[in-house]
Amino acid sequence: MKTLVIDSATEACSVALFDGNALVAGELRLLGRGHAEQLVPMIAALPDRGRADRICVSLGPGSFTGVRIGLAAARALGLAWRVEVLGYPTLALVAAMARSELPGPVSVCMSGGHGEWFVQDFAPDGSPEDALRSLPPAQVVAAHATVAGTQAEALVAASGRGTALPLSPDARRFGLLPETLLTRDLAPLYGRAPDARLPLGTAQA
Repeated sequence: MKTLVIDSATEACSVALFDGNALVAGELRLLGRGHAEQLVPMIAALPDRGRADRICVSLGPGSFTGVRIGLAAARALGLAWRVEVLGYPTLALVAAMARSELPGPVSVCMSGGHGEWFVQDFAPDGSPEDALRSLPPAQVVAAHATVAGTQAEALVAASGRGTALPLSPDARRFGLLPETLLTRDLAPLYGRAPDARLPLGTAQA
């Protein structure tokens, strides 16, 4: 079974095509911005234009725009190809990448919105130990000695302990992610409440 993986939730935009567990082709670009313009051409550059038997896409957390772009592309291709679309948590992929370098539990710390950091702890088998949190840097404490993610070095430096693995999510490493973390629920994981709120007394549609 061929799997197309899409990860555009963070500054790193990546795609990969797998045949079973074997990576056929893939690419990662550190964009910051411009995911909407570059994601589809990256997919089209894959063998057979990325055509697969299923699609797996990052649900976040990350940028609101990046998460939505990845989900929109995955859903559109899933409809066009009539294949299943599954989601996975961004931080879980980073944790899996870290465990391939340093086996054991890992805390993941990634850049969030408005100066906050996304943080979550993972057990040695890759399962989440707690809920995803978005916190000011001063409130973030790593539960484990191994810290991975885009803010790993900053957190280790601030705490004065631990080993930092400065990793960005990479679709080409999707094979490391436990299959149990894939979900048919494609609800985005934004990690924090929306900034815009309805005024008190305003009815929601």
